Amino acid sequence: MPRRLEGDYDYIIVGAGTAGCIMANRLSADPTKRVLLLEAGGNDNWIWFHIPVGYLFAIGNPRSDWMFKTEAEPGLNGRALSYPRGKVIGGSSAINAMISMRGQAADYDHWRQLGLAGWSYSDVLPAFKRLEDHFLGASEHHGVGGGWRIEAPRLSWQILDAVGDAAEEMGIKRIADFNTGDNEGTSYFHVNQKRGRRWSSARGFLKPVLNRHNLRLETNVLVDRLVIESGRAAGVQFRQGDETIEARAGGEVILCAGSIGTTQVLQRSGIGPSEWLSPLGIDIVVDVQGIGRNLQDHLQQRAIYKVSGVRTLNETYYNLFRRGLMGLDYAVRRRGPLTMAPSQLGIFTRSDPTRSRANIQFHVQPLSLDKFGDPLHRFPAITVSACNLQPTSRGTVRIRSAAVDDKPAIAPNYLSTEDDRQVAADAIRTTRKLMKQKALEKYQPEEFLPGPSVGDDDTSLAKAAGDIGTTIFHPVGTAKMGTANDPLAVVDERLRFYGLHGLRIADASVMPTITSGNTNTPTAMIAEKGAAMILQDAR
Repeated sequence: MPRRLEGDYDYIIVGAGTAGCIMANRLSADPTKRVLLLEAGGNDNWIWFHIPVGYLFAIGNPRSDWMFKTEAEPGLNGRALSYPRGKVIGGSSAINAMISMRGQAADYDHWRQLGLAGWSYSDVLPAFKRLEDHFLGASEHHGVGGGWRIEAPRLSWQILDAVGDAAEEMGIKRIADFNTGDNEGTSYFHVNQKRGRRWSSARGFLKPVLNRHNLRLETNVLVDRLVIESGRAAGVQFRQGDETIEARAGGEVILCAGSIGTTQVLQRSGIGPSEWLSPLGIDIVVDVQGIGRNLQDHLQQRAIYKVSGVRTLNETYYNLFRRGLMGLDYAVRRRGPLTMAPSQLGIFTRSDPTRSRANIQFHVQPLSLDKFGDPLHRFPAITVSACNLQPTSRGTVRIRSAAVDDKPAIAPNYLSTEDDRQVAADAIRTTRKLMKQKALEKYQPEEFLPGPSVGDDDTSLAKAAGDIGTTIFHPVGTAKMGTANDPLAVVDERLRFYGLHGLRIADASVMPTITSGNTNTPTAMIAEKGAAMILQDAR
């Protein structure tokens, strides 16, 4: 028998990542509501969670990353990819790229067109603004005073300026802000930092309110399953150390464990496709076909170009004197390469002129490496990654067994549609065109990946995309929001679970379609909007 956790709770939140920290902040603001927040990772008491360049050490490290891997992907020519997810309070916002990106107004207007009332861009904009403390100040687009600090980058690179000039030569306009509804153009990314330090969801929303008497945080907790009684989510059962513990919720259980974690908890609870769960010996509580399906992610083609006559981080990193100066600059001024997000320059454009809106995003980096967790290359180079913003491929997340610590089978199914293969090929062509612009001539860019031996025809480029394509760490959609007549819908437009009372999901898994850009900020918005709905419904 599991031990009963002392105390009665109105709300139990599973996951203290980007969404869970915001949810806990908002729900515990009412002193009459008792909130329990459960996090599978630990506290963010490691220096590399706070120095921005720490992602180089956090991704691929079991201290900070769940170390998931995908299945071997046919579209990637049989390769399996590492699939990082944050293992700490703040979740992936503690190890991610720190890029502040909402996507496009058309993304949310599409959600509304799917029948999801309250999710158009004009509906979600107030939630985005409430979250923000934006360096540009209050305006029709941005807010101030929120917990989500957004600042301009604190360094620049001559080679990235030149890539921006090259984009202009191609007809891609410079813009000042990607987050005004239409992100087509080129600019430096705004970042979730405060004076040169990473600003995770835990720092912005959780830590300032941990002194509230009605909020309890438990870390290093693996939530095994939901407790279901009479068609209602009555609580959760979790493992902490060697002990199994049960906690009860008088109000609601809110899953904020992300597209992977939320799916695992539901499927272990007997909630999901019966044909997946029954062979594992799991009793079916609710047969919900959408749980674990509809996985979407942004696949990027990581093109690498050697350059000459200009500084990149590669050679700086291997020069001990320069590394010392980098550390000194950070210690004294909180500036320099240690404040770097993984990508600094962004370019949003169309893979071909027939597209109705920007459908590829470039992340341009003044560095190169084989993959995150590997050392930088010893030659000066830049990475010019183009990702498909609106992929049509859909994948799955499935538990392998009922064991709480068993890693799931993640199959994104990349490049499984003709449209995605065409966009990937066109994205590499666009990259090559960009790097041949006059603004870059003096730096003599030389294609290292995919390599000059790769032809420019569709077949060669699609195969190259499979060889060099990798995740940009944006899994969404595995418990999608939809109308009651959608066979894959898991929650309604108020994030209430179809088929069980007292259960909501408020994380990236509810996105019906992926947003056109980095997904951390949209996930924060979902939590902000979801918390407001929960409080409103409770009244």
